Amino acid sequence: MRAIETCRTAALGGHLERCDQCDYERPAYNSCRNRHCPKCQAMDRAAWLERRRAELLPVPYFHAVFTLPHELNPTIRHHPALIYGLLFRCVAATLQKLASDPRHGLVGRLGTTAILHTWDQELRQHVHLHCLIPAGVLAADDTRWTHARRHFLFPVRVMSALFRGKFLHALRKVAAKKPELHVHPRFSGLKSLCTALRRKDWIVYCQPPFDGPLHTLDYLGRYTHRVAIANHRIARIEGATVSIRCRDRKRRRQRIVTLPIEDFIGRFLLHVLPKGFVRIRHFGFLANRSKAQALARCRCLLAAPPPAAKAAPMTAHERFAALTGVDPKLCPCCLRGRMMRVSELPPDPVTYQARASPTMVGSARP
Repeated sequence: MRAIETCRTAALGGHLERCDQCDYERPAYNSCRNRHCPKCQAMDRAAWLERRRAELLPVPYFHAVFTLPHELNPTIRHHPALIYGLLFRCVAATLQKLASDPRHGLVGRLGTTAILHTWDQELRQHVHLHCLIPAGVLAADDTRWTHARRHFLFPVRVMSALFRGKFLHALRKVAAKKPELHVHPRFSGLKSLCTALRRKDWIVYCQPPFDGPLHTLDYLGRYTHRVAIANHRIARIEGATVSIRCRDRKRRRQRIVTLPIEDFIGRFLLHVLPKGFVRIRHFGFLANRSKAQALARCRCLLAAPPPAAKAAPMTAHERFAALTGVDPKLCPCCLRGRMMRVSELPPDPVTYQARASPTMVGSARP
């Protein structure tokens, strides 16, 4: 929270810029670069999307979503790294198990890019994993590419049942080594929780992206380097309440949800990741250790052209201009000169605290 509150303020220091034509000056304060900050990581996100686009194969792609039941939310809040790790492993094992079963028409290694989301539109806890999957598999000996059936990867009910079984089995194994595992208060223990979860249909979604893999990548890219909410979704802050914009999928329209400041901050903090936890992972032939060779082999088998040569890396200013169409070095006053760095501004937390009101520090920044 302190990182977000002080992001791009005098507290973190920065530098002073001056126009070389009209002498207009402005301070440019440093970013916190915290991965949970709604104002940071835009450049990293753009670079990540560029790399993923370069890896796309000339085949259809499927978009799959695996959701954990809400009965697990208290366990997740107490043991987030453990449950998130189980989610990744069980989803990967589920997809590879189905890809190895001849009954589904595919026998080989499936490639998967998985991204963890832990929220819904109202910032409540809703843990699910988005997966982008090429429609086919690479044979174990790398000699053959097998295409998936058109508009169909695996039966959703089979995916759901297999995912449920693998996750509950893994959870019981972990609980045997970690008996203090926290469960929902309405259950007498882990055994009671697993029994209730075994009787439920777990929600799994899988279908081809409507507008192709690029559209799905752009959708997922909104939250690859951002958590829970972006600044533009905060409609207003009035007194002790925050109003946020939410999509109503059933009615296909936007609505405004108003929350007390304490609830808004509490919901946001539900989605802070454990330190060092990796929320974007690649499996199968897209795994980082074998991706370069496997993708080259896939392109060869698909008679696809090699990816375009990598362009020279862009500077932060060049990337910003390419993304927004705005030249960050152009003087906003005379619109002719260039903003030049003239001096450094050391961190000044005293000035920041004097200028920031309690409401701004406590709620507006998130």
